[in-house]
Amino acid sequence: MEVCWDSSAGLYSCTKALLGQLYFDDFQGSWATKWRKSLGSRMSVPLGKQVFFTGVAASGGCALLYYLMQKTFSRASYYQLALEHLHSHPEALEALGTPLNVHYLRLTDKYNFVDIADAKLKIPVSGPKSEGYLYVTSSRDAPFKRWNLQEVFLELKDGQQIPLFKPSGENSNELKKE
Repeated sequence: MEVCWDSSAGLYSCTKALLGQLYFDDFQGSWATKWRKSLGSRMSVPLGKQVFFTGVAASGGCALLYYLMQKTFSRASYYQLALEHLHSHPEALEALGTPLNVHYLRLTDKYNFVDIADAKLKIPVSGPKSEGYLYVTSSRDAPFKRWNLQEVFLELKDGQQIPLFKPSGENSNELKKE
């Protein structure tokens, strides 16, 4: 092992000798350059791949959001009540045929509307004989109160309408099955 200490040059010349005639500033610059190249080579992704992966992530996020919104609608009491009455209505079952298929709501349809006090849905339904839409209108007196169905009818593809129920004349909270 070589000892390097020059009393006139001090520690700097010793460092210079140990690093193979490199100055400390050169070493620091070299290290920074290697670090940047290292990061760049590992983290740099071509623009095409970035666009592709961003598109896949955005599409997956949109699909997940769409799925969660559909689940939220299908769990709502006004949605469930309307489907229960559809399944128990013999004329509607005869027109559609069994088994019934309930499809996802078309979220871009202008008829579908839900706020804190009112809900209007157009639920696509089909069976082996026909297909159509179950129109549901519901409201509630105050937020967080129970939903009251106002009107539910089935409109078939051929234009035939089958009323399922309407509110009775005197008391709108009671449903009249037709």
